[in-house]
Amino acid sequence: MSEHDWTEVVGAIGIFAFLISVVTVTVVQLAKTRRARYEADRADDYRQLAETAAQAQAENARLLAAMDGRLGGMETRMTTLERVLREVD
Repeated sequence: MSEHDWTEVVGAIGIFAFLISVVTVTVVQLAKTRRARYEADRADDYRQLAETAAQAQAENARLLAAMDGRLGGMETRMTTLERVLREVD
């Protein structure tokens, strides 16, 4: 082979390696971008889930406080009823 043939072979291999590198870097960057987008979406979903859970917990606390008040009233009435029944006996 002549000197020009080797130069052409080395040049072709170099161009092929360069194109493979460009394609590889492009694919990797696209994958990283997609992964970052999915992670951001997942973080938004988690934030919404956490907000919903916090609202549900606050509602449960409010309902529990209301039930505690009613139970206290029932306890007072039951004590009064027991006292009345003891007086009747």
